[in-house]
This record gives sequence, C-alpha cells and structure tokens, in this order.
Amino acid sequence: MNSLELSKLLELSMSLSRLSLAQEGREVKQYAKSLLSALSQSVTADAIAILYGDQHALTILACNGLSADAVGRQFLLSEQPRLMSIFESDELVSFPANSNLPDPYDGLLLAEESRLPVHACMGFKIALQSSVLLVTFDCLKPDSFEHLSDVYMKTLQTIVSSSALRMFEAERLYEQARSFTHTQSQKSVKKQILVGESAVMHSLKSEIELVAGSEFNVLIQGDTGTGKELVAKHVHFNSQRNDKPFVQINCAALPDSIAESELFGHKKGAFTGADKDRLGKFAAADGGTLFLDEVGELSLTLQSKLLRVLQSGEVQAVGADRIHIVDVRVVAATNRDLKEEVKRGKFRADLYHRLSVYPLFVPPLTERLDDIPLLVGFFLEQLRGTLNAKQVVMDRQALSRLMHYDWPGNVRELEHCVSRAALKAKHQQWQANIIEINDIDIEPKHNQQKRQADRLIKEEKADPVTMKLAVELLQKDMIVNAMERNGLNWSAAARELEMDRANLVRLAKRLGLDVKKQMS
Repeated sequence: MNSLELSKLLELSMSLSRLSLAQEGREVKQYAKSLLSALSQSVTADAIAILYGDQHALTILACNGLSADAVGRQFLLSEQPRLMSIFESDELVSFPANSNLPDPYDGLLLAEESRLPVHACMGFKIALQSSVLLVTFDCLKPDSFEHLSDVYMKTLQTIVSSSALRMFEAERLYEQARSFTHTQSQKSVKKQILVGESAVMHSLKSEIELVAGSEFNVLIQGDTGTGKELVAKHVHFNSQRNDKPFVQINCAALPDSIAESELFGHKKGAFTGADKDRLGKFAAADGGTLFLDEVGELSLTLQSKLLRVLQSGEVQAVGADRIHIVDVRVVAATNRDLKEEVKRGKFRADLYHRLSVYPLFVPPLTERLDDIPLLVGFFLEQLRGTLNAKQVVMDRQALSRLMHYDWPGNVRELEHCVSRAALKAKHQQWQANIIEINDIDIEPKHNQQKRQADRLIKEEKADPVTMKLAVELLQKDMIVNAMERNGLNWSAAARELEMDRANLVRLAKRLGLDVKKQMS
C-alpha cells in the first residue's frame, strides 16, 4: 500500500467516525448518502451505489453517477449474476473487463458514452442481521481499478463494514431499513413496493406505518390510477395480520343481485342456482384483512348490511339460520368524495364514520412529479424481464417529456405509457433497447394547450350549429369525461351524472358512442 492510499484510508476512517458520532437519530437513507460521499473521496469511479435488500432482491439506497430512474429499480438477484456473485462472497469481488455477465447498470451511467456497456466493476457485501448492504463501483473504461491494491480495497471494505454495522446495530434504524423495501417473499417482492421519495409520498408512508400496527378500519381515498390497492396491501403486510388472508373485492363490479352472497356467503338452496354452500368474503378473510375497493359504489341497501357486520362482527349467510362471528379488519378505497356523497344522501353517514376511522389520501401523480424517474425505473426493470431484454433504458429527452405531462390517469397511465414505449423500442432496435422521445405517445402540456386553443378558434369561425346538435355534443363530452374519471365504469359514471345506469347506456348508444368498447 502506497502513501497516497494510506492517506485516503485514514481520511475515510476519520470521516466515518465523525459520521457515526453525528448520525444518531437520523434515518438510514441519510446515512447511506453520507457514506456514499465518503466513498467517493476514496475510489474514483463513474458510478458508486449502495444497495439494500435480502437474498431475493436489492434496491438502491444511495448512488452517484447513475441516471435518476436507476433509484426506482428493484434488482432481483436471480436475474442479476454480478450482484449475486457479490452477495455470495465475503470478499471483494472484481469482474474482468471481458466478463460476459451483464452489468445491472448497463446504459444507466451518466458518464460520457454511457450507452456503452460497463467494463470495470467491483463490489463487496456487508452482512447485517437478516439483510445485506452491497457496495458497487463501476467504470466504462476497462482496467479502471487495476491501480488499487488488494490490501487497500480489503482495508476499505473493513472500515466501511465496521461503520455500517455500528449504524445498523440500533434496532430503530434497523427497523427503518427493513421497512424501506417491504420485501415479503420472492413471489411478492415486485408487488409490495411504494415507489417514491417526494414529500407527499414520505408523508403517506409514515401514515401507513402508523396505522398499519393498529386495528383501525382504514379508508383510502384518491383518484383513479393512483395506487389505492397497493396502499391497502401495504397496510395489511405491515400489520399484525400479515400472515393471515388478504381478501379483496371490487364493489363497482358487484351487482345487487349477488352482492350479499359474495360478501356474506350463502347456504345450499338459498336461491336458484345455489347448488352448494359458499363462504363469503368476510368468512374468507377471518383473522385477516378485507379490502373493499370502490366502496362508494355499494347500494344503500347493501351499505346497511355492511354496517351491521362492522358494528357487531356478526355475519349471516343468505339462507342460514345461524350467525357466524368473524374477526376481520376492513380497509376500503374510493375515488369519490364520500363526505359529499353523505350530504347528497348517496352514502350512509354511520357507515362512512365506521370505515374512515383512519383516512389515508393517495396523492395524484401531478403532486409528485419528482417521483416519475423512480417510477419509470421501477417499471423498466419489470419490463426488462417481461420483454426478455438484457436492459431497457430511457434517454433524457423521453424522460423530460414524461415530466411535462399532466397525467390524468396517474401512475397507471404512466405505467402503460412506459410499457408501450418499451415495446416500441424493442421492436425497432436489435440489441440496445433505448426508449427515445418518439417512442413516447403523449403530448407535452404546451402542445395540448395549443391544440385546444386552435380547436376553439376553429369552432368560432365555423358555421353556427343547431340547438339540438349543441346539446348532443355537450352530452357526448360529459359522458366521455365521466367515464374516463370513473375508470370506464358505467354505474359510477351514472352516479356522478345523477342518472339511471340503463338510461345512461341508452343515451350513449343514441349519441353514437361505442358502448361495447367503453365497457370492455
């Protein structure tokens, strides 16, 4: 070890000692950022990342030199041979420049000519209580790390490991880190992540963590496509009931004729077609959580029966004489303003108060635009496996277009937009699947506004229309907008327009709207 390396190690040791003394009471991600800063002074690399996870998957706690969407990605070890090699070793792992193993950061480095594959890569593992930290160093140029002696890197690994272990010994910090990724199992690891580091998402995560440990009923409110179902799953999987059933039912798709049977069950012979006993959703969720999605769509009759169950825990199957006691926590979700529905007589006030013991609000995507790069990274990592591609990346112009759109369909619309763009990129390119701006099939806000202004000018210059035609155009516009706001659900749209569902469908047909397409 030469004098320069010794000097760098001494500085690293002193920096991490000061960090440990000052770190008490600060969260794990902040510690990771501080550790990253110290490492950047010790090893020159195009990219350095600190990842956290378990034997199934890893997410990035802190990094530099990587594109913004890299932080949102979740790396399954079964699909990342380099990360798996580092995970399985207690020593520093260095990969040869001609290694044929794909690097998880190929195409994600911010360095010049970043579309080239990574040629220099090394990393080491820090084993924690039931999880791990991985530290990785990457460069585009081959042999970038050859000047670093083995003794230097081994000593650096020892210093960093000692500091990290001290920080993660505190039970509170360990629990914070464990709850950061919420990895439950390899099957559910991709499904149980709330991606986002914006202020509103930090607030939502804190609220979920607070209420999850209680037995309170939860009402999740938010626009269509914001991720209310995912929030409900987080409430369940972070509760004491996480080893019990999580049962969900879409109330908007529940006709009154079978709703009672679906929720409470029925006995054989209770009605025509009841050829055997059937458990309802409440009985199926006994001991666990029942998620009532779009609860605002339930009829007033069914609302009164649901209220009885919430008050007493007593369930009586259709056609049964005996009452069955269940222990169920109810989490409900709606895209409607239930307070306003109560005022209008569309929703029972007593049921509303039973459901909303602890309300949660899921913010629209327009209130968390800074999370778009993370969400894009998360979706692209999933698409990489779906499309059987080594890597899928998005260039800066394409990402910028996504950042300048108003997202009426929220996160769901973003996911579908990214999926279409990734499919186009794979179809057009043979090897490197790079999403470019022309692959993004949305218009920036200023283009939309200009197009609307041009339409209005054209309409003003057009020939006058009859009163009948003007009314029909207004009706069409109101129906289409109501359907879009309510996820193409006719019942929900009819409620909003204060119409009977059948009358709304007939009116849509008369106006020439494609009813079958809207209902599909």
